[in-house]
Order: sequence, then C-alpha cells, then structure tokens
Amino acid sequence: MLVEGNSLRATARMADVSRNTVDKLLREVGAVCLAYQDDHLQNLPCKRVQCDEIWSSVYSKQRNIPEDKQHQFGYGDVWTWTAICADTKLVPCWHIGTRGAEAAKCFMDDLAGRLNNRIQLTTDGHKVYLEAVKEAFGNDVDYAQLVKLYGPAPEGPRRYSPAKCNGTKQSRVRGNPDPDHVSTSLVERQN
Repeated sequence: MLVEGNSLRATARMADVSRNTVDKLLREVGAVCLAYQDDHLQNLPCKRVQCDEIWSSVYSKQRNIPEDKQHQFGYGDVWTWTAICADTKLVPCWHIGTRGAEAAKCFMDDLAGRLNNRIQLTTDGHKVYLEAVKEAFGNDVDYAQLVKLYGPAPEGPRRYSPAKCNGTKQSRVRGNPDPDHVSTSLVERQN
C-alpha cells in the first residue's frame, strides 16, 4: 500500500493495524533495502548517468516551520539526490539531504564508488556539482551540464505548475561527452 502512494495513516486503516506498526515496518523494510543496495549495487557497468535533485518538504513548507524547529534537518526543505543510468534506468544511488555542497559531495562519492568504468555524467547547472564531481571522479569522467531555459511562469511567481521549457544550454565541463546524448536524454526525461 505504501509503495502505491498511500499515506501511513491510510495504510494503517486499510490493514486494520496501528499507525506505529506501519511506521515500524516501513523503517525495517527501508533498512533491508538499503543494505541490499549497498551490497549488490557495486561494480556497475553503467556508461551514461544522469543526476538531479528532487525537492520535497517534511513536516511543513520551509516558511511555515515553527520557531523551535528552525534550522533542524528533517523540517522544511529536503532534497533527494538521484542518479539514473540512462540506458538501463537503474538507480545506482540516492542521497537525502540539503541542497548544499556537503550533500553533493556525499552523493557523488557514493556514485563514483559504485561504478567500474569511466562514465558520461550529465547534471543540471547547480554549481555544487562542479566541485563534487571533480573530487569524486577526478579526470576519470566525461562530464557535462545541461541547463534548461524556461520562459515566464503562466501563473506568475507563485506558480503551481512548471514554466514552459524553451530550450537547453549544454556546457562541457570535463572530458568529451557525446553532445547528442547530453541534450536528448535529459530533455526527454523532462518532457
């Protein structure tokens, strides 16, 4: 039920169990899945990897966090860093944290440690990737950034839906990425 997107409370009602039971099961299953990933997703033959961050809020949106919970991780903005193999759609690693340099470094170190060969890596234009990729991969990566260029938001600055993507700008950072794969893979995923 949780995998299908039901909340903890809805799952507890449908299964006729305590919400704490569902929470405990989720934590235990999560720990087993993490151990499996760490043991088995190693020495991967990925060739093209795309990385991005996904925003979410926990407890409340950042601007609504009570004073006593300000500046505590796990309240407000939380980012899930993801890597996906463009060819197989395997997610070799992920990281939950802030959107800062320390989280980027942890994420890229994990990714680099799971691969067995040089890859073509594509990210968005988030600047923290530059140093994190350099530290994790050195010169053993073909790295490019693909920056999406957006038009004005149809609903104004407090929009609920994304603005229209008018195009992309490619920027080779290191190595020699294939420009055809850099431009199409992420744009196709965006649409």
